[in-house]
Amino acid sequence: MSLSIVQTPATCSLAQSPIIFSLFENSASVANAGFQYVADLYYWTGSLTNSSSVAEYTMVKYPNNATYGIFDLNRILNSTLTPLAQANTSSVVYYACDFYTQYLSGSSTIAYVTGSHLKSSTYKALDGYGIFQEPIGQPIYSASVFWPLMSDGPASQSTFIDNTGLAGVYVGYTGGGTIPTKIVYTSNLGTANYNVSSSTSSSGQIYQYPIGAGQSGFPLSTSGMTYFKVQPYSGSTALGKEITYTVDCIQKFPNVRIKWKNRYGQFDWFNFYMVSRQSFQTEKKVYQPQLGSWDASTLSYQNYDSSVLNYVSDSKQSISVNSFWIDEDYNDILKQLLVSDEIYWIYGTGVNDIRPLTITSQNIVFKTGVVDKLIQYQFDFNFGQFYKLII
Repeated sequence: MSLSIVQTPATCSLAQSPIIFSLFENSASVANAGFQYVADLYYWTGSLTNSSSVAEYTMVKYPNNATYGIFDLNRILNSTLTPLAQANTSSVVYYACDFYTQYLSGSSTIAYVTGSHLKSSTYKALDGYGIFQEPIGQPIYSASVFWPLMSDGPASQSTFIDNTGLAGVYVGYTGGGTIPTKIVYTSNLGTANYNVSSSTSSSGQIYQYPIGAGQSGFPLSTSGMTYFKVQPYSGSTALGKEITYTVDCIQKFPNVRIKWKNRYGQFDWFNFYMVSRQSFQTEKKVYQPQLGSWDASTLSYQNYDSSVLNYVSDSKQSISVNSFWIDEDYNDILKQLLVSDEIYWIYGTGVNDIRPLTITSQNIVFKTGVVDKLIQYQFDFNFGQFYKLII
């Protein structure tokens, strides 16, 4: 008998999408009515060598019609990636499986097929998702032309000279491609390097680099800057496609800078600096209290007593923002904004000057430059915090 793995995940996968192992047993025992494929799943964080000696889950599958056993680990692994991206910008889990076969003998006794254990390699999963039409098991470095920058672009973006912000670059091993050692910044004023530390064996697989000229650590002079470009390098070799940020000086309305967790588990940023409006809504329920001095010698009431009082009074704050005229290359990342589970309004330059948002826009007609040339979009958000502090 011979147990083999015929399909494996990519070395580094996105945990919200399929993470597949397919097994095949080349023996007559697979025809046994009680034959089963078994997978003991081990997962851990920290160092690559921190593997647990005890399996966290054991999964059992009967053979499918083609006699293969197919296991999808994404729901289990994704459930381990619980920290917010705002709190943990390098959310990575390692995992491996020990596969074997068994068959049922009688109604309850399980007989193991000896000599059939097969241990997988160690893989990594990130807090993100794939999209159609990406193949199952596609190498993550093929998902974006900007990789190892953890964004889908677009290649040309706008920024303000006082913008802050950090984005993610992947500095771990992905089974192929080259690991970056630095981010090269190029502007109309010159060039500078921002060194990043590669990490192939620890949980620090993602490095943060500045994408705002006002961000601490930004390596270029900003006086007179009209644009800057960022591109990862390994030594003298350029990796992926560069992103250009054009400094915009036009700002009639106050800027609303939004960041959201994208499909790689990192943040994309956008300036909504056309008209924005905030609203404040309240929700109340009332009751009729008992009036008067019922516990006194006589019954009376005060002129400030009310026959109607609020017993529930809560609020909802919201903000509506509008983009400037942009091209259709923004459509991909704006779709990721619509489905993001973590969105923030950056309303100041301090570390804590952020406000969580939930997007309420559900129906956006994405336009194309062929028909509409430059495009404007409106998005509506609710604040993620009520006006009243209630814990």
